[in-house]
Amino acid sequence: MSFKKSKLDLLIRVRYSNPLPSPPCPPKLLNIPTDPKRYARPEFLDDIATSMPLPMVVDGELGMPLDLSQWDCLWEENGDDSELNPDPNRPSKIDPRDQFMLGDPASTAAPFLGPVASGASTPLAAMPNVPWLRKTEYLSREGSSRASLSQDLKQNQDNAIDISRDAQLRDIEASFAAVENSDLASLRHPTKPELTAVETFEIFPDAEIWANAYDLFRFSERPGDRPLDVEDPRLDCAVLRPMEADGDHFLAYYLTKEDEDAIEFKTNRLARSPDDPPEDEPTLFHFVRDYETVKVEQEVPNEFLLVLDDGMSNDDDFDTKKSRPKGAYYKNIERKMLLKKKRVNTYESYGDKWDVVRLTHTPMSTEEAQEREEALAEVVDPLFPLARGDADADAEGEVDESHGLNGHGDPSGVNGTRHEIVDAVDVFGEE
Repeated sequence: MSFKKSKLDLLIRVRYSNPLPSPPCPPKLLNIPTDPKRYARPEFLDDIATSMPLPMVVDGELGMPLDLSQWDCLWEENGDDSELNPDPNRPSKIDPRDQFMLGDPASTAAPFLGPVASGASTPLAAMPNVPWLRKTEYLSREGSSRASLSQDLKQNQDNAIDISRDAQLRDIEASFAAVENSDLASLRHPTKPELTAVETFEIFPDAEIWANAYDLFRFSERPGDRPLDVEDPRLDCAVLRPMEADGDHFLAYYLTKEDEDAIEFKTNRLARSPDDPPEDEPTLFHFVRDYETVKVEQEVPNEFLLVLDDGMSNDDDFDTKKSRPKGAYYKNIERKMLLKKKRVNTYESYGDKWDVVRLTHTPMSTEEAQEREEALAEVVDPLFPLARGDADADAEGEVDESHGLNGHGDPSGVNGTRHEIVDAVDVFGEE
């Protein structure tokens, strides 16, 4: 009996590429009645550029001929291979033209400037002036900073920096005094000298949103189905739902049907308290399309959520909380993701696809409220660093005590019987 083997019995899914062919004729200037921003990105020509063959004439030796007949030791038995394997204790004489290749690039001149004389050294590498390799906005800045960089290096090597705790406190207090005594008109923008400071704000952590985790999503194109010149208030309250299909992970994007639904949802969200009961009618979010992640940054140290608060309460504002002092309130960003549209595949099977999401407000549970209070204590409780240190010390003491019970970390009886782990959640914790 013969069995017919299916072509789909493979370990991985077969994917066939369908690249765009090269244009059959030279490019022309065509008047296309559409938004030119869609065609102004250079990434659209990457596939054509990679598929274009380069006119390079390369021989069989790839331009580097190697004649092995010059070394007799390769063809004679028990030959002298000292020419191929020199003695490290007696190095051979180096040609002066090749001397620069053995030096440190940071302390020697560039190779095309000629060899460096003996005993001469420069603190910085002599960089060539190649303006077409750099952006024009950096040319003037680089020329002025190159001369001052060598002087700063010499000064930093001579001056010892005090990094003790008392020195850090002294420097921090001196920074506040420098701001109080400085004139705002003398402060200028580092890259735009025509801009001057007009007002100062004290920087505080935003306690109102500190317990929340925020991710920054950037789209390759504007989401939704509206043109760029049309305002879309629905984009402020979209829903992103993680999805999985055939081993691929992506995000499903949902929006409201009408602008009024999005505006009403944002208004109710600002007016509600976390302890309020659920709404009578849920807000409907309809599926738009799928997006796949291009790049994920787990750490975002240089981007923050910043709110400039003048300290004046507004009666028309929906927020009924007490007004806080004037200042700039910040919150860090947990992750940053770059999304692009996912190609629609009619043969792809979804595990759990939703066409409509009915969104309502749910009160927090006891565990969620406790977790929120612990995260908020980081910026509200002045004794939080001491409490965290005591908690770490207590945890280490408990571990040491558990290891001292029977010599094996077993808190069981005298007979040494161990408790059985019922679930993997006991070991790794619930995700």
